[in-house]
Amino acid sequence: MDTQAVVSAFEKTTYKKVTWRLIPFLFLCYILSYVDRVNVSFAKLQMQQDLGMSDTVFGAGMGIFFIGYFFFEVPSNIVLQRIGARRWIGPLMIVWGFVSSAFTFAKTPLLFYVLRFLLGIVESGFFPGVILYLTFWFTGKYRAKMVAAFMSAIALSGAFGSPVSGWIMSSMANVGGLASWQWLFLLEGIPSVIVGIIAITYLDDGPQKAKWLTAEERDLLVRRLQDEEAFKKSQGHQHHTLADAFKSSKVWLLCFVYFGVIMGNYFISFWMPQLIKDNFATDPWHIGLISMVPWGFGAVVMILWGHHSDTTGERRWHFALAGIVAAVFFIVSGIQGLDPVLGIAALALATAGIMSGLSTFWALPTAILSGTAAAAGIAWINSVGNLGGFVSPYVVGWIRDTTHNPMYAVLVLAASCLMSASLVFVVTRKKKSTS
Repeated sequence: MDTQAVVSAFEKTTYKKVTWRLIPFLFLCYILSYVDRVNVSFAKLQMQQDLGMSDTVFGAGMGIFFIGYFFFEVPSNIVLQRIGARRWIGPLMIVWGFVSSAFTFAKTPLLFYVLRFLLGIVESGFFPGVILYLTFWFTGKYRAKMVAAFMSAIALSGAFGSPVSGWIMSSMANVGGLASWQWLFLLEGIPSVIVGIIAITYLDDGPQKAKWLTAEERDLLVRRLQDEEAFKKSQGHQHHTLADAFKSSKVWLLCFVYFGVIMGNYFISFWMPQLIKDNFATDPWHIGLISMVPWGFGAVVMILWGHHSDTTGERRWHFALAGIVAAVFFIVSGIQGLDPVLGIAALALATAGIMSGLSTFWALPTAILSGTAAAAGIAWINSVGNLGGFVSPYVVGWIRDTTHNPMYAVLVLAASCLMSASLVFVVTRKKKSTS
């Protein structure tokens, strides 16, 4: 066997080892994060009536999470870069677990809004922090696949979390004097606290501090990352300061690209249980089971799509086609009188499009930015983009209250997906040579 083949085999084995150490655990953390963020969609089935709120008001309550998220995401990511994941991600999980469980006592709309805002602040450091954290371990060659595997937690949190939430809503009503939605928040916040405690000792800040790697494995990972940084510099990617991230036109365009796909993502996350209740089933347990279909399908497709993007090295068409598919099937799902099976199939394909877009998106900014600019740029893109998580539930709620026609809502979401698909070509456009 020649030397090159030996090195290639060693590299493959090393990255596989890192993947199995980090991704399953981060995957679990993200499932807990996402469940605590969107379980309000199941609580809504009964909580809305208890608190006497319209769809517009409840949509604003769901979305206010992202206002807190917006203001604290960039500083949180910079803190992670400075003190490391071990001392940041674990404590964040512990705090958001307590805040999530505190929704048990949200018996007034005001307290509901305050807690949603606080949850957004605490969770703001997790997702962009993990995206940044992966750049400490994986080069661009592997990153889209790793992000896809990590982000498949969104879909699988729906696939597994929905029936659990549905079961709690069906089975725990008035147990111990608490409403079913109160039990939902109480029980689903506890796992985040437990896993957060484990994260403090489990996560390492980077390859250099990983005692579970051999010296040769650590050297390989560090060398590959250094080679990638050198290549970025040779290609003119010199954004190394905090200010540079905010001066980059590409960063701002990526904010809008992400905003569009997030609009679709949080429509699915926040409104799918209500859509299923309106059209297919009324029992929360059955709603949870039906929700597994779109989320499970989306999880499988996003992993395959991210892997194909890594294999080919192509990013923009993978993202754009995913956005177009989501737009088309959002519109199909809004057709009134559609056969229930076709309706669920349309939701599944729309979900797959959104999830596939998310899985390939984060390979774009991490290929452009490095250093402190990567920490700030990733967080800023995620902050601005996630404002779509405020706009989407609020606008959908307002449209539902005003028109009572689901097609108007899905047309807005389809337009946002098409906007993202179009803008990605602007972001990735190469400058013409002046020679």
